[in-house]
Amino acid sequence: MVMVELKKLVVVLIGALFNALSLNLFLIPANVYASGFTGVSQLVSSILNDYTPLHLSTGFLLFLLNIPVTILGWKKVGKSFTLYSFLSVIATSLFLSLIPVVELSHDILLNAVFGGVIAAVGVGITLKWGASTGGLDIVAMVLSRMKDKPVGTYFFLLNAIIIVSAGLLYGWEKALYTLVTLYVCTRVIDTIHTRHVKLTVMIVTKKGEDLKKAIHAKLVRGITTVPAKGGFTNEEKEMMIIVITRYELYDIERIIKEVDPNAFTNIVQTTGVFGMFRKD
Repeated sequence: MVMVELKKLVVVLIGALFNALSLNLFLIPANVYASGFTGVSQLVSSILNDYTPLHLSTGFLLFLLNIPVTILGWKKVGKSFTLYSFLSVIATSLFLSLIPVVELSHDILLNAVFGGVIAAVGVGITLKWGASTGGLDIVAMVLSRMKDKPVGTYFFLLNAIIIVSAGLLYGWEKALYTLVTLYVCTRVIDTIHTRHVKLTVMIVTKKGEDLKKAIHAKLVRGITTVPAKGGFTNEEKEMMIIVITRYELYDIERIIKEVDPNAFTNIVQTTGVFGMFRKD
C-alpha cells in the first residue's frame, strides 16, 4: 500500500514537471495559452505584466486560483483525490519558478503543438494514477456529482473565454494557435487516459463475490451481475456491470488487478445515465 502511494506521488510530481516544461519552454514564450485554470493564470499574468504595474507569475496565480477549489474538493470530492491534486498544483507552481522561461523555437506552431503534447502527457499520467492537476478537474468532479449533466460545457465556456480574451488583447493569431494547443492536448489525453466523464465497466470474472466486496469497500457504486459462460472453455463465470466517473477508473483498475488479474474487463464511454447514480 505504501509503495502504491509512493508511486502515485512520484507520478504526480512527474506530471507537474511536464506541465511546467510545456509552459516555460513552449507556451509562455509564444504567448499561446493552455486550457483551464492554467490558461487563466497565464492570461491574467500577461494582462498584469503588460497593462498594470503588478508582476505576478503564472505559477503563483495558479496556486492562488486553486486554493478555493481545493477547499471545495476537500469537502465534496474526497480527501485523497483532492490532496494529490493540490500537491500537483504546488509542484507545478514550484517547477514554474525553478525552470527558466526559454524560447526554444521562434515557430509559434511548433510551440503550440509541442506545448500541448507535453502538457497533455502531464495531465494524462496524473489522471491515470487517480489524481488530477487541480482546477477544472475538481470543479468538474463536484458538478458531475451534484448534477447529472455534461461538464464539458463548463470546460468549453472557460476555454472560450481564454481564447476570445487572448484574441482581443494579443491578436487573433494567438487565439487560433491556442485552439491548436487545446485540440492537441485533448487528443493526447484521450490516448493516455480518457476525456469521457462517465464510463461503463464490464468485468467477466470467476471471482465475482470477492470483486464485489472489494469494489464496495472502495466505491459507493451499484453493480449489476449477469451469468456468463466461456465460449471455448464452457466455464461458468459472472459478468459485472458498473457505471463510474473517470476519476474512479484508477481505483477500479487497481482493485481488479489485486483481486482477479485474469478477469476480462471492457471499459466503454457512457453518454447518459437514467435512474439511480450517486452524485453527492
